[in-house]
Amino acid sequence: MKGKAADYLILDEISGTYHENPEQVVRDDVEKHYWLHVGRTILKDWRLYVMLIPTILVFLFWRYLPMYELLGSFKVSDEVKPVSQQFFAGFSYFKTLLVGGTGLSTEFWRALRNTFLLSFYGLCFGFPMPIILALFFNEVRSNIARSVYQVLTYLPKFMSTVVMTSLVTMLVKQGSDIRGIGIVSQFLVKIGLLSQEVADAGLLNNPSFFRAIYQISGIWEEAGYGSIVFFAAIIAISPTSYEAAQIDGANKMAQMRYVVLPSILSTIVIMLITRIGSLLNIGYEKVLLLYNPNTYVTADVVSTFAQRYGLAGAAKGIASAAEMMNNVIGMLLVIGANTIARKASNVSLY
Repeated sequence: MKGKAADYLILDEISGTYHENPEQVVRDDVEKHYWLHVGRTILKDWRLYVMLIPTILVFLFWRYLPMYELLGSFKVSDEVKPVSQQFFAGFSYFKTLLVGGTGLSTEFWRALRNTFLLSFYGLCFGFPMPIILALFFNEVRSNIARSVYQVLTYLPKFMSTVVMTSLVTMLVKQGSDIRGIGIVSQFLVKIGLLSQEVADAGLLNNPSFFRAIYQISGIWEEAGYGSIVFFAAIIAISPTSYEAAQIDGANKMAQMRYVVLPSILSTIVIMLITRIGSLLNIGYEKVLLLYNPNTYVTADVVSTFAQRYGLAGAAKGIASAAEMMNNVIGMLLVIGANTIARKASNVSLY
């Protein structure tokens, strides 16, 4: 179809001539000089973009370039040749892990189950703790006291994983008698929650106690630092909302329930979606420093499984396939959680 002048121009009925639509002229000018406007904006705020360069480099070298190595999940594992020159092996590694019927497949499914359980327990018990802490901080009227409490709860986050796991090991260490075991083990023995034989053997050598130790130490480390976001959302609530609730006769608990929690619901949903996204993304550092062959049955996760077979062993293709499946499942969990949240509460990450 051929375009007519009347389709793009406006007829002036008085003079009988055509002229361009002023709005279209503005749109054409914006489209024509789009990159000029972008360049001017960058030059105007060049300091902000310079500060953005380190973040871009971090994501480039530690997030995007490592994706190239995912090809190792489909290539023949060869330490000499680079991934690009290795032969294509198809989905053989994935078949070995999923339906191999071997000891390797059994270990992988055990690691996947442990990864999910550790993350799920962390979501159930660890996610509400920062919210509870933020609510408590909001009720402390003395700014000095609140600052002290917040600093004390933030401190564990700034300890390295090695220091934190060393402290945990010392608190529950094994010994030959009541004086040689860790202080936490001594306390549990004295109140009757733990037998002397189990304490002497060491809680970290008992598979039944690994998950509890991992979750409690995780709450101790992360709860205070995680409360920052929720406390910032709480202090942004208008004081008039509290005053209206007080006029209606609401006490402190009622104000938390009907004023504070609904006001920070969007923040909670966003943080929950991001937490679900990392549900199967347990870092291997903490587990690697706490577990041992005696606790593999409850402590071995996908990351430590991949580390054991990829770095310490020679099955790099198996390790890459395990990590890739773990990351794909995590991506699907993010998409699913975001979809459910958007339909249920009209609040979503994207």
